[in-house]
Amino acid sequence: MPLPALIVLCVVAGVFLTYFTRHQHGPHLSLDMMAQSSRLKELNALVKFFTLVALMVICVASPNAFTGVFLVLAMLVLAVFVGGIRLHDYIRYLALPTTFLLISGLALLFNIVADPTGSVLSLHVFGIYLCVSSSTQALTTLIVSRAAGAVSCLCFLSMTTPMPDIIGIMRKIRCPALIIDLMYLIYRYIFIVLSLHHDMYDAAKSRLGLKDYRTSLRATGQIYSNLLSRSYQFAGQNFDAMESRCYDTGIRFLEQKRSITPAVLVISSGLLIASLFLDLILLWI
Repeated sequence: MPLPALIVLCVVAGVFLTYFTRHQHGPHLSLDMMAQSSRLKELNALVKFFTLVALMVICVASPNAFTGVFLVLAMLVLAVFVGGIRLHDYIRYLALPTTFLLISGLALLFNIVADPTGSVLSLHVFGIYLCVSSSTQALTTLIVSRAAGAVSCLCFLSMTTPMPDIIGIMRKIRCPALIIDLMYLIYRYIFIVLSLHHDMYDAAKSRLGLKDYRTSLRATGQIYSNLLSRSYQFAGQNFDAMESRCYDTGIRFLEQKRSITPAVLVISSGLLIASLFLDLILLWI
């Protein structure tokens, strides 16, 4: 990878990071709302789940980077153009994991060596060399593509499958009831805390609590201290409400029965066959 390509990769990582930080305080759209509005929510959740798990296994086990790139593009097309999710919302939710992957990729590119001979790029720092070689470029490309493909599959599942369906899948595969309850409650409280933080941030901003650096530090400390106390308060109220409704370690949902249609089988088998065929073709080449 030449030096201009490395610079472009750094710029892309910075753009994604800037995109996320600019929108983290804006109006947020719940993943549940996205899943409920997706046209793919009517597909059988169990088939969708096992298909995506198989695709992730193929992606992680693939010896080339093109399989991960293929899955990233495939999940984007299915979620946006087939599922009806807005491209802006899809990119927004992928901004944070993508930024993490890109920054991690930049860290993987560099090795600490004493002799920079044969390196594509070398930086002399405190008597040692941070070098980028052809082997680290190939390894970084493979790892980042594998991770990006697997993350895209997970995001596609969460954006097109409502939470009750996911919990229903966990019950069908005999996941312990305690883990299912914790999964649902933690997932729910993430969005409660995000909503509280958003309201507090807007209240502080409307009162000029973020007008300068010194004031913003004081306001941020007050926001997070109030957020902690309010979170405990909501947790206590929620537990009291659950106990008053005879909670006995089992949160139940009404599960809608969805049949396995030919379209589901065609899409699932098509993705699996395409991923395997791509791997075989690239190995043959």
